[in-house]
Amino acid sequence: MAKGYWVSVYPAISDPERLTAYNQLAGPAVQARGGRILSRGGRVVAHEAGITQRVVLVEFDSFEQAVAAYESEAYQKALVALPDGVDRDFRIIEGVD
Repeated sequence: MAKGYWVSVYPAISDPERLTAYNQLAGPAVQARGGRILSRGGRVVAHEAGITQRVVLVEFDSFEQAVAAYESEAYQKALVALPDGVDRDFRIIEGVD
């Protein structure tokens, strides 16, 4: 079964405090659904049209598990802390077997 991944790229973070509030809620919500954070805001080398701002990569045992984690009540509560001060490009993708 192919793994599932959350890929988040943050083009702009104008309110880091809101991001901290989101992280405090999102981390436990992701872990409760079996998510493993592989990368969170570490070093980035961008090529072509890439950006060097914060990138987060989370792995799940399956694509379905990744979708269910996003749709979970706990993660939806975390999203409430995110919208105003943070621009984010978020994707759920299926890995290759």
